[in-house]
Amino acid sequence: MQEHSRPDRALRGARHPLAMVYGGGGVFGIAYTSGVAQGLADRGLPVRTAPALGTSAGSWTASAVALGLTYDDFDGLTAPPVPTRRPGILADIARELFGEASHDLVSVSAVCVRSRRRHILDGGRYPLADLVAASSAVPGLLPPHRIDGRLYIDGGMWSATSLDAAGEAAHVIVVAPLAGTVMGPMGRAAGFLLERELDRWRKRHPDSTVTMIRPDRAMARVAGLHPLALFDDVRARDVFPMAYEQGLHIGEQLRVATVGAGTAA
Repeated sequence: MQEHSRPDRALRGARHPLAMVYGGGGVFGIAYTSGVAQGLADRGLPVRTAPALGTSAGSWTASAVALGLTYDDFDGLTAPPVPTRRPGILADIARELFGEASHDLVSVSAVCVRSRRRHILDGGRYPLADLVAASSAVPGLLPPHRIDGRLYIDGGMWSATSLDAAGEAAHVIVVAPLAGTVMGPMGRAAGFLLERELDRWRKRHPDSTVTMIRPDRAMARVAGLHPLALFDDVRARDVFPMAYEQGLHIGEQLRVATVGAGTAA
């Protein structure tokens, strides 16, 4: 039987002009990555038609963007109480948003419980609701999710972004909620791992460019320092407009750089 959960290998396929990587970070991460993505899109970047790799919270954003949804569409969803052991709770919530949709542009990272390896799950083969449930199942807070007979937990247990598994593209934009100043030592550790992944990715793709987008200090203050604050809906709503403005600003910089390069050529 053909595998559609690829253990720890970079995504393969045709070279795209743009690819997106969305990292994890609870409901705070969903708001942050959604805000940045919407800002980039409103500056004309083709994020909605770019292949996207999502991890944990980022899997929700990757799925929503591919389906043409925005952060407003998350209104009305009730975040699960944590901790909870109720099987399928995340998938049930995700189906309220995504239904049974699948999408070829979406891939997510999750960790297989049995092998303890990262798998890259294909959004063209499985319902997005199942993928986000698998990628977001934080051990101790949310139950593992089963896909094709395998139990999966949060892809963030392997990497907050899984940048090293991103597919080849002329330009890759990485939106990393848990990097830099967010969550103090946790963010610094995630940022260190992200830099290592970036080095590996660049060695494999020397002709590609990467833009890294992280929360600034003001957004880090909104997040706070306690990990459970990442599941605070109020903090999430507060960071969204800040992330949107950041996306607009960086999107304009990238647009100008692209126009300038085209003129120079």
